Amino acid sequence: MEICAVTEMLTHLTCPAPAKLNLFLHVTGRRADGYHLLQTVFRFIDFADTLHFGLRTDAEIRHLNPLPGVPADSDLTVRAARLLQAETGCSFGVDIRIDKHLPMGGGLGGGSSDAATTLIALNRMWQLGLSRERLQQLGLSLGADVPVFVFGRNAFAEGVGEALTHVNVPSPWYVVLMPQVEVPTAKIFAAEALTRNTLPIRMAAFPDVLTRNDLQPVVCEMFPQVQQSINWLSQFAEAKMTGSGACVFAEFDSQQSAQSVLESAPAEFKGVVARGLDQHPMLAWLS
Repeated sequence: MEICAVTEMLTHLTCPAPAKLNLFLHVTGRRADGYHLLQTVFRFIDFADTLHFGLRTDAEIRHLNPLPGVPADSDLTVRAARLLQAETGCSFGVDIRIDKHLPMGGGLGGGSSDAATTLIALNRMWQLGLSRERLQQLGLSLGADVPVFVFGRNAFAEGVGEALTHVNVPSPWYVVLMPQVEVPTAKIFAAEALTRNTLPIRMAAFPDVLTRNDLQPVVCEMFPQVQQSINWLSQFAEAKMTGSGACVFAEFDSQQSAQSVLESAPAEFKGVVARGLDQHPMLAWLS
């Protein structure tokens, strides 16, 4: 995955928005305001959306190819751009176009990653000079997964997902299956059957301690396609769901072995082979 391509003195940027996997996801409690307390490890992979930004001098924010059924004003990239304008008083605008590859409702963090890439790219394009820490704070107001993409490194996360500590994880290859369903995150977290009292683990114990995705049983009950994907992939390696689903993944030692598994998948299973990343490809733009 290439770092952002820069042309014409920052009037145009093309930047990646990588996917994330949750190597585990524990729900350890629930706050009085209804937000769930979590523990997870986020790791980036080289499967990504690509975002294109064109500088405007009239302060207008335009999304040139919004997703069907998602009004442009609701898109996280537009909201991120307007948040930066409001925070800084910036008089520039931007045209945004997205080459969308990460599925909606897939647990890969697609919308959150797009928002984070927008914050990072426009901070540079508009020459705002906001720190990584401030961009993370702004990102949290857009969604709980946005800060880790601005943080820029694989991370052990706690709280609602915003308390981040860099963690070194191996860089194997993954098969990521993408069941053709869109899982509503809010519905999963609201489910009565969700386990909310998993005992917290210490970061130093990962990856040796037994972990799981507490959301997985709930999602599999509601969406049998997710369980079917896990069952099939489990023939070759331990398979887990990422985030609140629907995507599932398994780890392999080499690209060849991962590719071989994916190529053997029945036609109804759609997926990709992706490599783990040590850091976000735009980390150099963060201070």
